[in-house]
Amino acid sequence: MATQSYESAPQMAESLSDDDRLRLIEELKAATAKDGTSEPQHSMMELRGLGAELWEGIDAQEYVNGERDSWNG
Repeated sequence: MATQSYESAPQMAESLSDDDRLRLIEELKAATAKDGTSEPQHSMMELRGLGAELWEGIDAQEYVNGERDSWNG
């Protein structure tokens, strides 16, 4: 396989379909991961409870009902 320069890579990537570009991104991420895996360094679960103080004292069902009522004008 011929060695390509970085400068030609974006042009080559533009010729790919959107799905193939996303696949390329994932493969590049996996290939350059420090620990050799493509696993994320953080989990969505780390966000659990973030902003909980904003909802203190608010009844969830009443809030949802109020939002639904606002859709009906």
